[in-house]
Amino acid sequence: MNDNAFKLSASLSYYTLFSLAPMILIFLSIVGFFYGQDAIRGQLYGQINGLIGKEAALQVQEMVQHAQLSGKTGFAGVVGVIMLFIGATGVFAEIQDSINLIWSLKAKPKNGIVKYLVNRFLSFSLIVSFGFLFIVSLLVNTLLDAFSQRLSVYFSETTVYIFTVINLGVIWIVMTVLFAIIFKVLPDGKVANKDALMGAGVTAMLFMVGKYVIGFYLGQSNISDIYGAAGSVVILLTWVYYSSMILYLGAEFTKVYAIEFGEGIKPASYTVLIKQTEIEATQKNVDTIVK
Repeated sequence: MNDNAFKLSASLSYYTLFSLAPMILIFLSIVGFFYGQDAIRGQLYGQINGLIGKEAALQVQEMVQHAQLSGKTGFAGVVGVIMLFIGATGVFAEIQDSINLIWSLKAKPKNGIVKYLVNRFLSFSLIVSFGFLFIVSLLVNTLLDAFSQRLSVYFSETTVYIFTVINLGVIWIVMTVLFAIIFKVLPDGKVANKDALMGAGVTAMLFMVGKYVIGFYLGQSNISDIYGAAGSVVILLTWVYYSSMILYLGAEFTKVYAIEFGEGIKPASYTVLIKQTEIEATQKNVDTIVK
């Protein structure tokens, strides 16, 4: 509450709405190079459908189709690629600013252009990392499903449950690595590996539980009926909003755990710590602020 996580979540959901199409487009291009775009596209939209429903998944699919740069050449193509890059990395830049605020960090206002470019390339590297993790998770899930179907023919249903638990464990590990990368790379501060892994593990657990809770809420609510044609967009924003709160709750936990039980959070060489102080409103203080 003190760090205004609700407002930060609303801001991230707004940025995500505009960054989602270019981010998924770049993601599909990178991952599809190794696994085939059609296969990855089907898997990805299937995951989105399971999270936020068919209508919102179709909305995302339509957004990605309109964001494609096929047929654009010359100056229009170059501008399109630049805008695609900026749009895709905008959501990670917003996450960086928000976690900096939660961790009481602020980058010094020197070399603003260089810092901006560095942040964008870091964000792009995260998209590549997510693509690699998605490939690993997809391969492991495929192997586990194949073994589960084969063994279910010869063994009892208990085997199926065991492989389901193993599959959930793999998803938790992948998500833990994902959040650990976010906590290590994006903020303008240094956190120990064990502290980042502990915070990422808790965040991943919260995210896995929250995914089903948010999905159940969206499935039972009548948001699409209330907002009509804009219902799919509102559902998408709602899902990102609640997911963002889980991410920032994980960032808060990581901060408290690192300070209380770990090695703390150390600012980078180009970063300063922020300290907020409440001052009672007296006439002298008011005159000083006005001056």
